[in-house]
Amino acid sequence: MADPGPLISTRQVQRLFVSPAETVRAVDGVDFEASAGEFVCLFGHSGSGKTTLLNLLAGLDLPTAGSVMVAGHDLASISVDDRIRLRRQELGVVHQAHLLINEFTAAENVALPMEANGVATATAIDEAEKLLTSVGLHGHGARYPSELSGGQQQRVGIARALSGGRRVLLADEPTGSLDSRNAAAIFTLLASLAEAGTLVIVASHDPNCQRYATRSVEMLDGQVVGQVVGQISGKAFGETVAP
Repeated sequence: MADPGPLISTRQVQRLFVSPAETVRAVDGVDFEASAGEFVCLFGHSGSGKTTLLNLLAGLDLPTAGSVMVAGHDLASISVDDRIRLRRQELGVVHQAHLLINEFTAAENVALPMEANGVATATAIDEAEKLLTSVGLHGHGARYPSELSGGQQQRVGIARALSGGRRVLLADEPTGSLDSRNAAAIFTLLASLAEAGTLVIVASHDPNCQRYATRSVEMLDGQVVGQVVGQISGKAFGETVAP
């Protein structure tokens, strides 16, 4: 079978923020690609550019220069509506703040993106329950966010991001507000999703993210300064490869 190629790629992508006082090179000439089944950790301190790069990959922001390709689409060349449609179909985004709707149950929160794509409510709820089971929340579908722990709420957010068969999961500091035990559980879950074929890309300053990733991409001052291959891919962790 032919290699389908990367699901996501960038070529010399830049994102500049210009003010009268200065020009901030938040992302500065990054080449990046990732394929189905990878768990990529974008690692770096605050201000390194990892969140800006993640927003570019999600189509939530557009580059100043260079290109971002997602599932064969150049994000800068398609309309806002098409970018929204692409996120509904291909890209799920998870934030540190889970952004669940408090008045909806866990299953209703997960079902929302499917309903937005025209799936009947009953079918969407049934699929939502299956997704909740897949992230370790069997029997929690009728609970409201206030009835769930922080770690459970984040799992609901991950299930929602995967709803509708989306192939890419982008997560920005998904464990930032969790204790070490719940953080480890979320990283373990993300690794299992990658093993099942989802492309998982996480922006994190937590060094534990690198332990679970197939590849760690280190960022500094808006640039990729190194990459490390992890254990899940079958290669020894600690092998440094060219940026």
